[in-house]
Amino acid sequence: MIKQFLLGLAVAAAPVVAAAHSKSEATTPADGATVTEVSELSMRFDDPMRIISVTLTATDDDFEIERETGMEPATEFRAVPLDALAPGSYRFDWRGMASDGHPMQGSFSFTVAE
Repeated sequence: MIKQFLLGLAVAAAPVVAAAHSKSEATTPADGATVTEVSELSMRFDDPMRIISVTLTATDDDFEIERETGMEPATEFRAVPLDALAPGSYRFDWRGMASDGHPMQGSFSFTVAE
């Protein structure tokens, strides 16, 4: 009987535990989008996230970006490329710490067209 109770408790708590991690709700540019210019790189989260590191790459080259959002936990992260991005495919990778203390990471990709 105790085993059944504990199993039931674990099953009932699973959705709460799964929902505890922050997740990216939107990015700019949108993941998979084709754009003609990029004036801002941004991500919006459903729960505050401390973004620890970010990189913008294209064909194994890193591009310099300037963070507009500091290291404090926030629901929105913003950065800007220091130079205009040439036509090509880009990937934005990030690592962060969710408000529940779990390390998180993700990425989104976009294409700059002429």
